[in-house]
Formats: sequence, C-alpha cells, structure tokens
Amino acid sequence: MPRTEPRILAILTVKNEGAFLLDWLSHHRAAGFTDFLVFSNDCEDGTDRILDRLEAIGWLGHVRNDGPHGKGPQWTALLRADNHPLKMAADWVLVLDIDEFVNVHAGDRTVRALLSALPEATAIPLTWRLFGNCGVRIFEDRPVTGQFLRAAPAVMGWPWRAAMFKTLFRNDGSYRRLGVHRPRAPDPARLAHQRWFDGSGRRLAPSFHNARVFSDYGRDNYRLVQLNHYALGAMESYVLKCDRGRANREASATDLSYWVERNFCAAEDRTILGLAPRVAKLRAVLAADPVLGPLHAAAAAWRRRRFDALMRTEDWRGLFGRLMMAGPSRVLSAEEHGIIAGYATRTAAETDDGDRNG
Repeated sequence: MPRTEPRILAILTVKNEGAFLLDWLSHHRAAGFTDFLVFSNDCEDGTDRILDRLEAIGWLGHVRNDGPHGKGPQWTALLRADNHPLKMAADWVLVLDIDEFVNVHAGDRTVRALLSALPEATAIPLTWRLFGNCGVRIFEDRPVTGQFLRAAPAVMGWPWRAAMFKTLFRNDGSYRRLGVHRPRAPDPARLAHQRWFDGSGRRLAPSFHNARVFSDYGRDNYRLVQLNHYALGAMESYVLKCDRGRANREASATDLSYWVERNFCAAEDRTILGLAPRVAKLRAVLAADPVLGPLHAAAAAWRRRRFDALMRTEDWRGLFGRLMMAGPSRVLSAEEHGIIAGYATRTAAETDDGDRNG
C-alpha cells in the first residue's frame, strides 16, 4: 500500500548529550516526526553507543562524525546529511539542536496538524521562544520541558537572537543544501514558487526565501507553533555546555553574555505539556530497553562526574559562581529597545559595506 502520510525528518548533531536523548526523541516522535538522522562527534559519555542501540531498534539513523571538522561539527554533519538516504526520502526537513523542542499549538499538536493549517506553505520558520534558567542550579535526570516553565514574553524587541528561527521546509529540490537555521543554495528558477509562512500563519515576504534567519520583531510569532529553546538548562548543565563548546564552530566560547541574552523568565508557558502523556508512554518504552536504560543512566552519571571535575579549577568555579549571582534577565522596554535600534541603524549607515551584526 502506498504511503499517504508525509515523511518528516529531524536532523540532529550531538556531543556528550546522552542524558537528554531519550526525552528529546520521545517528544519529537510524539509531535509527529517520522524519521531522525543523528550525527554524534567525539563523545565521552556514551552518546554514540545510545545512538547505535536506537538505530538497531529502528528509531533513527546514526552517523559518527568525529573530528577534525573544519568550520565545525554541525556544518560537517550537514554536508554529509545532504546526500543521506533519510534526507533524500523525506518530504519535510527540520535541522534541530538537542535543546530545541518543537511545540505545535494547532490541532492535535503534531507537525501534520501544522501542515494542515498551512496547506500552501513550502517553508515554516519556527521562531525560538527562550526559556530561562529561573534559578535552577542542579542537573536533574528528568525532561527539561517539565523543569523550565518560564520564558521570554511572546512579543520582544531585544535581543535580536530571541527572534531567530529554525526552518521546517518542503524537501522538493528548491534548496540544494542544508543550513543550521534555514535551507541554503536556493534554485533561482523555483524562488517565485516559494510560500513561507511564520508561526502565526502570516505569509512572509520574499526576503525570507533566500536570506533571513530571524523573524520580525515586535509581534507574536507563536500562535500556531513555536520552538521552545532551553538553551541554558540548570546551572550545572550550562557549565558543561561551555566545556563542550559550540556545535557550529570548532572553537567558540559560551560565556556569561550568552547566558544574559537568553535567561528570560518573564512569562509562564506550559503549553508543551499538552504532549506530555504521549511523550511519557514513548519514553517508558525506551527506558525499559535492557541496553538503553543502563546507557542512559551512565550518561547522566557522567555529567555529574564531569561537573565535579570542572569545579576543581578556578575558571570553571568562577563561571559557576557568576551564574549563581546573576538573576533573570530584564526584558527591555520599547523605549530602551528603540535606543539600541537607533545605534544599530546609525552604525550600519556609517559602515562602508552596510554590514549588520545584530
């Protein structure tokens, strides 16, 4: 019998994230993703072995992507993913990180319901909603979606990174290469046929078809779907994130400035818990696997040992102390955002090439 449902592929790159894999996969399977292609690199916590087992039981495709990586492990992975059979067979594709969770508000909360709500769409940018740390210090082995329930407000003006998105796009050849935030290398002959809609269902301007990586500011982009971004997690987890490094750069620090631009706790948002019963059933099946259960426990134990080891050095203790001293980030007023925007406009006008860095 021919397949009638679309194949919806999530592509993920991970390093030392074994403690979060089962939760992330269970959530996205419950949200309607049919396929997963996961790249692991240079793992010390058993993430690669967890993925081997998940591949063996039919949950995903796993590719080892150990270094060196040139531009970074994520870019190397995406180059390899372009021609992978799972990507070639997919009808829709979304590149995600382990701290990003698709949160559909339409219909039965699945990606299929989102596509039904936007039948003309060829691409849907899923705008980040930043979920703050809110004072959580200790890593706990339970889903981040139930631990972190306060986020940035639905409408924000600053920082611009709060409006960044990841793009769910139709895999029909209109774009020849994958990108971290959006598909790349568009086919010029197909650009006129693109139909991009934002997470509130609004038709987007042609500028989104080949350039943009962040949504328009000052409006709610989340009425149909949002991308919950748990970029910080517990303070202990954030220290380990800094130790791991950035996935899309071979060497790039993650520091207190990253924390301040993402630690928003102004609004409560429990909407993702609407999927929790379905997620829990899938998660229980994975945890009961005689191989996955012990591997997951070992990955969680590794995180605790690694944090203890980092706390023996002054630099890491200093970062951890600063995290404990820093409160939730304040949402800037419209007037304060206008001041920053004014400087950005003036700087762009005074720069020969007009380059804007946000």
